[in-house]
Amino acid sequence: MTHGNSIPTSSAASGMPGPPSYGIPQQRTTDPAATGETAPDTAPRQGGGRDRYLDLLRSIALVRVVVYHLFGWAWLTVLFPSMGVMFALAGSLMARSLKRPALGVIRGRIRRLLPPLWAFGVVVLAMMFAGGWNPLKDPDHGGTWGLIDLVNYVFPVGAPPFPWHLGAKSGLLEDTWAVQAAGPLWYLRAYLWFVIASPLLLWAFRRAPWPTLLAPLGLTAVVGTGLVKIPGETGNAVTDFAVYGGCWVLGFAHHEGLLKQIPRYLSISCAALLMAFGLWWASGHLGPDGWDLNDIPLAQAAWSFGFVVVLLQYSPSWRALPGRLARWDGLVTLSNNRAVTIYLWHNLLIMATVPILDLLYELPFLQGDGAVSALDTTYTIWMFVLVWPLIGAATLAFGWVEDVAAKRKPRLWPKSEPRVRVRGSRRRSASGS
Repeated sequence: MTHGNSIPTSSAASGMPGPPSYGIPQQRTTDPAATGETAPDTAPRQGGGRDRYLDLLRSIALVRVVVYHLFGWAWLTVLFPSMGVMFALAGSLMARSLKRPALGVIRGRIRRLLPPLWAFGVVVLAMMFAGGWNPLKDPDHGGTWGLIDLVNYVFPVGAPPFPWHLGAKSGLLEDTWAVQAAGPLWYLRAYLWFVIASPLLLWAFRRAPWPTLLAPLGLTAVVGTGLVKIPGETGNAVTDFAVYGGCWVLGFAHHEGLLKQIPRYLSISCAALLMAFGLWWASGHLGPDGWDLNDIPLAQAAWSFGFVVVLLQYSPSWRALPGRLARWDGLVTLSNNRAVTIYLWHNLLIMATVPILDLLYELPFLQGDGAVSALDTTYTIWMFVLVWPLIGAATLAFGWVEDVAAKRKPRLWPKSEPRVRVRGSRRRSASGS
């Protein structure tokens, strides 16, 4: 299986067909044998092995999402655009999977997505109903339509309903906890639509790569700037699809080898110009949270696109994490095997840290003004410390659902990638795409 992040080689030399040519000058490569250097690990995976560089990027993206939702630092959206990275990685894996019949691939992706969502929905809806929420009487969700919209907790084609306020501000959880809990579900909706659209997008990309790659940026310039306004959740869904569509198709370009056919200086220069445009546009369209690119669709699309180009252009294609990074191998494996669980639950668990930390104020040795002031000052830091054990607990409680969804043997705490299973003359990775 040829990976798009391997350097194109001559089909005559290898005896194998090379990657598709897009009429672009290829980078010069130096024969390692001529210089005495060791060749980089660019060989394709046999049996669909994991690319640990991509796994590391996904882990970093997940950590950044948790930190952003906890601290709310707008500059994090510039430092590392997690959602663009995650959509690009998913797009690369989807292109790899579409070597098989499209209908089966889509069915498999949806099967992996839905059971973790169902587990999350059962708990969150039970909490909402226990708190007194009635979707039939919710004025924000249209009565009966609100009840019908509950289907989005089963199959996320649209936005799921939730109460904007539930309970009292002085209650165990803040009265906006339902909003926070449902916040991450937009990603599952966008992911689902990208999965369904991928066979058509990949077909278009292979026939017209550049128009397909750049079309989402053009669409964002139309629907993400107010030039054309699409009301309601339909508008939000179209905007999300446009903003991150370029990153998803960049995943195709990575897998198909297009990025490696472009001279590095050219791709990095163009990416830098696009990122500079994104920052320029953001500077004139700052939202309520300043430089938070989540509030500025065109800036988010341009910055994320350029950022992903740089990450994928330098993709080293690791079979194993090198050097000091190897010490993080277990956590990288865990986070990749439990990515959906971590993403779904992290916002609710951030909210759950508050009533736990509030118990500290009852401790006898924290009754003085100085101690209370110190706790007030460091409260968010303690939330950050506490949320990770809670995420670990949620992983133990619900993460095994991801194994069941992927038709793997359930594991409480994955420490290594599942073994490759051999079926006849074909190898399949239980954790592959």
